[in-house]
Amino acid sequence: MSRSKSIVAGLVILGLIGVLGWGVYQKLDKQQVTGKKNRQRFPAPVEVAAIESGSIDQLRSFTGTLEARSEFVVAPKISGRVEQLKVDLADSVTRGQVVAVLDDAEFVQEVARARADLEVEKAGNVEALGLLKIAERELQRLEKIQARGDVSESQLDITRAELVAKQALTEVTRARIARAEADLEAARIRLGYTQVKADWQGGGNQRVVAQRFVDAGGTVSANTALLRIVELDPITAVFFVTERDYAKLRVGQQASLDTDAFPGDRFSGSVERIAPVFSETTRQARVELLANNPDLRLKPGMFIRASVMLQRVDNAIIIPEQALTRRNDQQGVFVVNPDDETARWQVVETGIRQGDRIQVRSPELSGQVVVLGQQLLDDGSALRIVEGAKQ
Repeated sequence: MSRSKSIVAGLVILGLIGVLGWGVYQKLDKQQVTGKKNRQRFPAPVEVAAIESGSIDQLRSFTGTLEARSEFVVAPKISGRVEQLKVDLADSVTRGQVVAVLDDAEFVQEVARARADLEVEKAGNVEALGLLKIAERELQRLEKIQARGDVSESQLDITRAELVAKQALTEVTRARIARAEADLEAARIRLGYTQVKADWQGGGNQRVVAQRFVDAGGTVSANTALLRIVELDPITAVFFVTERDYAKLRVGQQASLDTDAFPGDRFSGSVERIAPVFSETTRQARVELLANNPDLRLKPGMFIRASVMLQRVDNAIIIPEQALTRRNDQQGVFVVNPDDETARWQVVETGIRQGDRIQVRSPELSGQVVVLGQQLLDDGSALRIVEGAKQ
């Protein structure tokens, strides 16, 4: 009997627990419904931005160093004492300009000696020509006498041999004149080498002295460097890229440069050369940019930052990157409906970035997107655009 009472008492207790549980459930469900109603009743404050349409560029930044586009080392072709340096460090130089003068006393004497030798050879040629004419007239006289039978054939042969000898002597003197003329020209050329010129090939006609290696009064040997002359406009910017960036670079891509020497200033350029090989030690490839430098402010050796335009998309749909958010592992944005009172969730596919702007590849969007307050929204949520945030 006592066991039956215990069972009944247990059933009663279980019934009471069930009734209490159902009451709690009803209360919680009612509070949840009330919360949803309150969320729908009170719009979420948000900030918005306009969806733009226009061009967007994909930029990639690199660091590197400036180098002279080309350089020319001035060196004399002969040995001698440097009598004068006509230019100095940082001076502008024009193609073909005389930049140094060597002592020319010995070379002036060589020219005078060669000129005198030429005159001697010319005098010898005049003498040979005279002897040739005499021999020709003698042969003609003997041929006329021989016709009358007064000259033997042997005498005539001797005269003919003498004529041939005089003709040969004339040719020898002519050759000697040619050799003397060549010697004189060579002496003049060596004399001209005392005027050392900056005569580079290719590039522009103006360059700048970057380095001086000697002083006036010093004695130098042939091919000793006197000056280093560089071309600064345009100038070359060099940086190195890894395999990841290498495939994105193309010759002709536009770029801009900035340097600590001129903060706030940007210089335009373009990709000129891309190395076809990678360094085995660094696993990087050399890239050269050609940068305009009309004021010659950029100097070789300066550290630079280069921004290369890898891609440009025209007529793109552009939103602030801040508008992107995630829901259920999907990337999207909240687009403000035309009534400016509600927002709809839109999954998007993004493209290239430029600063804090990003391209939307799909779908087509227009109007405004929420850039602040997305955590308060669901698809179809009411919103209130904060005063001053509406774009």
